[in-house]
Amino acid sequence: MFIADIKKDFYDVVANQRVALLVAADIDGLCACKILQALFHCDQIQYTLVPVTGWQDLSTAFLEHKEQFRYFVLINCGANVDLLEMLQPDSDSIFFICDTHRPVDVINVYNDTQIKLLIKEDDDLGVPTYDDIFRDEDEEGEEEGEGSGNESDEGSEPSGKRRRFDEGAIERRIERQRTKRQWEARRREILFDYEQYEYHGTSAAMMFFELAWVLTKDTKDMLWWSIIGLTDQWVHDKIPHMKYVSDIATVQRHVSRHNHRNEDEENSLSIDCMRISFEYDLRLALYHHWSLYESICNSYYTACSFKLWTLKGQKKLQEFLADMGLPLRQVKQKFKSMDITIKENLRDVIEESSNKYGMKDIRIQTFGVHFGFKNSFLASDMVHAAAALLESTERDENDPTDNFIKALDSLSRSNLDRLLSGIDLAKKKLIAIQQTVASCICTNIILSQGPFLYCYLMEGTPDVKLFSKPLALTMLCKYLLKAFIHSTRNKRCKLLPLIMAAPKDVEKGTVIVVGIPPDSETSDKKNFFGRAFEKAAESTSSRTLHDHFDTSIIELKSEDRSKFLDALITLLS
Repeated sequence: MFIADIKKDFYDVVANQRVALLVAADIDGLCACKILQALFHCDQIQYTLVPVTGWQDLSTAFLEHKEQFRYFVLINCGANVDLLEMLQPDSDSIFFICDTHRPVDVINVYNDTQIKLLIKEDDDLGVPTYDDIFRDEDEEGEEEGEGSGNESDEGSEPSGKRRRFDEGAIERRIERQRTKRQWEARRREILFDYEQYEYHGTSAAMMFFELAWVLTKDTKDMLWWSIIGLTDQWVHDKIPHMKYVSDIATVQRHVSRHNHRNEDEENSLSIDCMRISFEYDLRLALYHHWSLYESICNSYYTACSFKLWTLKGQKKLQEFLADMGLPLRQVKQKFKSMDITIKENLRDVIEESSNKYGMKDIRIQTFGVHFGFKNSFLASDMVHAAAALLESTERDENDPTDNFIKALDSLSRSNLDRLLSGIDLAKKKLIAIQQTVASCICTNIILSQGPFLYCYLMEGTPDVKLFSKPLALTMLCKYLLKAFIHSTRNKRCKLLPLIMAAPKDVEKGTVIVVGIPPDSETSDKKNFFGRAFEKAAESTSSRTLHDHFDTSIIELKSEDRSKFLDALITLLS
């Protein structure tokens, strides 16, 4: 059930208990976890943190901890399946679920005893009403009882009278059965409409920051983590633009409040202070920590607008830089080393030239942070760095738990070295994505399969190991679809979704498959591939593993790939 008062119904309940924190491996989950950890430290609440990467991990973690813990907090996992059916817990286990995945499973919504949802009800949830999808068992029992009781009424009554009575009972029974069938058909229809699309709601980090605010324990660090959680949803394209803008406005009020509160304090200029500021900044990835030239080349917004995978696009970029009057020597050196007179009004200069080149949205509302005098970061820098650490494939760093802890560490301002190493990894990742997109477009390996576009990364493609990870492959998929839309002349193809597959584990012979909805500025980001993948796998008996918390990401046996795709084409045509 939905919790109305997060302080009374959640925090006060777990305040004197030991809690198991089961956290999904995504950036918003990490940020929500950091905020909750800080609150638990304030109140000396004992907890055990367990990172989980999928449903199997979640089941294993629960089995290992169910003896020691009664209270489980699930962050960014667990809302979109019937959790009690999956985990089969004892009747005294209580689950608090803060999850951005939608739709929320109806059994979770209407379970009053063990499932507590830390989810905003004002999010556009559209949960069906109880009466539409559940019938009370005693109602059905009465109906059955009435029907069968009359038939066994054999006694001393004259047979004609009994026959008439029986006919009336049979008609009533047929009528009841018909009503029940209609209700069941209607129920199936309602549930299909409700569960058809997968999408994302309010960031989990923002939910826990609101809890901290209600408890009057919110700090600037917690506010910064909630900003990173929201920015993760924008960077990884999980929420519509209007939802992002309205959430930014909510956060902006908290930022103003904190900045106003700190104006009177003496430490506002000390070397270890932290200042958060609202920025109307450029959509250029990591440009503060890179050269402006490399950032333009490896940010999807500019790379797709210029079509940098073509010679014509490269030429256009040179013209763009000339139009801004920026010398190549300045543009190609580290941003921090650029001439200070150029940096002063750089954003305005870039915006002015971008408008001439059709890039009307080169600037975006976001937030920046200053740690002391020296270090400044944008929220998107933190997201890219944490995501790169979370899915690092460097030097056999393939232990998910280790990577989770490193990514978690990178969010603390006391651990800047970790953050900077994450930024270096993120640069390599963005270059790999850009090169792979260019190679896919130039070699025409994106095929139109009828109802969708399809691209398969062959074994042996450079950086293919990186794209065996879900976040990296999803990012590549979104970038590739935008690039394809800019490069194709076929108007119909511009409206199609994209399915992308890449080798997952060569020894086991598995591939990872991701599906994303059609790309458009007004898109509501709702993804129908989760259901479609399930149906296609079912109808062809393909060996698939639906283990990811996002249902639109699955693993599939390489040999079953062609029959699985054929089934999808038939299903979606």
